[in-house]
Amino acid sequence: MTRTTPPRPLDVEALFPELAAYRGTTTRLHPRPGSPDISSSSVGGPLLWPRDEPWPVCTEPHARGAGRRPADIHRERQVLAAAWDRAPDAGPTEQERALLKELAQKHRVAGLADTDPLPMLGVAQFYRRDLPDLPAGPDGADLLQVFWCPFDRHGRTGYGMSLDLRWHRSSEVTEMLPAPPRPAVVGFEGYVPQPCVLHPEQVTTYPFAGLLPDELCARIDAWEEALEEEASAAPDDAPGPPAYQYDLSIPPGWRVGGFASWHVTDPSPMDCHACGAPMDLLLTIDSREWDGGNGSWKPLEDRDLPAHRSALPTEVAVGRWGQLNVFSCPATRSHPHRWSVQ
Repeated sequence: MTRTTPPRPLDVEALFPELAAYRGTTTRLHPRPGSPDISSSSVGGPLLWPRDEPWPVCTEPHARGAGRRPADIHRERQVLAAAWDRAPDAGPTEQERALLKELAQKHRVAGLADTDPLPMLGVAQFYRRDLPDLPAGPDGADLLQVFWCPFDRHGRTGYGMSLDLRWHRSSEVTEMLPAPPRPAVVGFEGYVPQPCVLHPEQVTTYPFAGLLPDELCARIDAWEEALEEEASAAPDDAPGPPAYQYDLSIPPGWRVGGFASWHVTDPSPMDCHACGAPMDLLLTIDSREWDGGNGSWKPLEDRDLPAHRSALPTEVAVGRWGQLNVFSCPATRSHPHRWSVQ
């Protein structure tokens, strides 16, 4: 099934004609639970990985021998989904609650040192043929694969994530790795993606307001304040007014290309550490596909579904239910990526 973004509540270019010069596109991925195969773009599905290429591992020293088993996490999700579908208001049965308690237990892996190589989790893979806003990779690579460590124990603070992106030319992968290595336990269930098929859709997008010229940004702010003042006199159950950030510019959810949202922090320069070039947004990994603040982006095909069936399809949680923006160097795609959590 395709996914269709509803028309925007207002024509933002009619309100602010200058925005036409900043108009861009982004490809909403619309991941939904399914059974993707190795030849398709997916989240949490099998990856087309060469047999003779080492699987990405985390080598940073941190505790990695205790956590939850990925199979238990997937089973927990199945139980909860069945309970929600059966009786959304009643919740799990007593028997299901007992099983959930058992599945939530942590386990230890004997003999695993804090410096042993830890297999990263394969988060997603994206074929360029499927996604119009995905750029070509180094040397014409057409397949982007995303990995991360399943523990939050990296960087100077000791709480940062560890991300690894790899490019391949899919036509050159003739012998595939039959059984990728997997971590026995993970530190955070939000790092374990649920297998999802994608329903790509290219939509129009505009930059984050704070990155627009000061005069234009000020006019947008004044317009929003006027709408909020009008809404304050409306009945309590009246829908809120549209907002540039949440309804008219940058869609929520997993997407490729477009503009990054800086709704948590101030905009930060994302320049390539290798050559200094300003970097492009490559990918956004979002904890939610939509919520009450940006429900106008909920696809038409999902409008009658309960939230747990469409808003949280991948079961991925970034930070405090935020989003991960990954940037790449447009001058040389092989330069190291950078990322920001919002």
